[in-house]
Amino acid sequence: MLLQVDNLKTYLRVGKNSVKAVDGISFSIDKGEIFCLVGESGSGKSITALSIIQLIPKDICSHPDGRIIFRGGDLDESGTREALDMLTLDEEKKRQVCGARIAMIFQEPMTSLNPVFTVGDQIIEVLQIHRPDMSDAEARKRAIAALEQVQIPEPEVRVDEFPHRLSGGQRQRVMIAMAMACEPDLLIADEPTTALDVTVQAEILRLMKALQERNGMSILFITHDFGVVAKMANRVAVMRKGKIVEEGTLQQVLHQPEHDYTRQLLAALPENLKRQRDLQLIENRSLAKSTEVTSAQPPLVDVKQLEVYFPIKKGLFRRTVDHVKAVDGVDLEIPRGQLLALVGESGCGKTTLGRAILRLVDSTAGTISFNQQAITRLPRKAMIPFRRDMQIIFQDPMSSLNPRMTIVSTLIEPMAVHGIGESKEERIEIARKILQRVQLDGDHLWRYPHEFSGGQRQRIGLARALVLDPAFIVCDEVTSALDVSVQAEVLQLLMELRAEKGLTLLFITHDISVVEYISDEMAVMHGGKIVERGPTADICRNPQQQYTQKLLSAVPRLIL
Repeated sequence: MLLQVDNLKTYLRVGKNSVKAVDGISFSIDKGEIFCLVGESGSGKSITALSIIQLIPKDICSHPDGRIIFRGGDLDESGTREALDMLTLDEEKKRQVCGARIAMIFQEPMTSLNPVFTVGDQIIEVLQIHRPDMSDAEARKRAIAALEQVQIPEPEVRVDEFPHRLSGGQRQRVMIAMAMACEPDLLIADEPTTALDVTVQAEILRLMKALQERNGMSILFITHDFGVVAKMANRVAVMRKGKIVEEGTLQQVLHQPEHDYTRQLLAALPENLKRQRDLQLIENRSLAKSTEVTSAQPPLVDVKQLEVYFPIKKGLFRRTVDHVKAVDGVDLEIPRGQLLALVGESGCGKTTLGRAILRLVDSTAGTISFNQQAITRLPRKAMIPFRRDMQIIFQDPMSSLNPRMTIVSTLIEPMAVHGIGESKEERIEIARKILQRVQLDGDHLWRYPHEFSGGQRQRIGLARALVLDPAFIVCDEVTSALDVSVQAEVLQLLMELRAEKGLTLLFITHDISVVEYISDEMAVMHGGKIVERGPTADICRNPQQQYTQKLLSAVPRLIL
């Protein structure tokens, strides 16, 4: 046994109050084992990891009970590793263990890597701290070897790059290289693939598993994605409100769950969700006519040969030397009442396309028609009447909601601009009803955005779009940062609203499992172009393009 956690309690001080972030959990990890800790945001997963590696500031943290025994210290006379209690180690011993024997990969590499040092310097620093006898030349050689081990292309060149010049997947590989540089016994991976595209995620998971098998290390893998759990874990623990509610082998937890909470999480996965019969009947009735006359009716949104190019400027006089072709000759029709999923990896142009359709980004060439009216070159003032019918829900609701405005101000401001409601009181009442429709309390109108959870803020973003009673909504990665149960609630809410109001939706995402659950048709985007389009079921069952095949094969799936 490499790590043993016994009745660990981690309490965080918030003002005069104490939050029981981790409340008496016990588990163990054997040498060479991958142990997955699963749960929703706020369950205590990351605090558990930070407690093990002792990275929580002591002025806000206390451990009223528990032990963390790590058997990865120095070798004793019998050749076995010394057992260390991480909670009672002195600072000098802790520095020797953390980074060398226990290493950690953080969720967001861009905020974890130092932007003013090259990636090579940061790996070399780790090596020289724990191996002070290592020369600069040897440390650099080891840093290049570490980058090569995690399959960074041209490691001799990349070692001198700064983090901002690398892609998200490459930065995550650098974090892994830094963690692996001293060949630790235990690697803690805290949501290492959450923000990555499905293909990059598949590569990172493959890489971590290969390194784990090659070096015989143990991994504590923290995630909320059961598809990832199914690919990685030997054993699984499910965490909720600071406690472990279920623990067992991968087979036991995923296929024979005992706790209701585990069953709820598994049931909320998009691939396991089933559309409610009454909603399907409503959809069929409300969309039957439009389905019959789709060929006769013009589409609500019609895009022809749309291009959005961003100039690349260089030199003293900032001359344009080239262009980034974010959207490159796209044709796209979206019939009334349809939910079209736009799928692709980061950088493929899908968000730019969505914003260009709404005229939030100026197009370089091509035409955009909405409800048979050309809007491509309309001046800003002439676009105002169209804004009511064309809305967007952003990926990150916290950055798109004004932190200084209450929710009521956020909702009634667009109504006042478009002349909805005879008075402020009437607009407040409309806002209250819309808020209740997205399953939030009407009294929440008087709160500020920071007082809500991520899922609640996403509902507020949906409410802000709905107050204008639009015909068309662009949903830009609206579930990518949400826990599985909150994601299920938001998706079901979108389906209900679409059925009730006959909304037309452009659903931008890289999550194929969500696409399979929610969409009628899907379009696959790559390199600024639509490479494949058709009914979702047909494309997922029999993709024609090689890129689509690669995208679908990379999806981590859990089939119950």
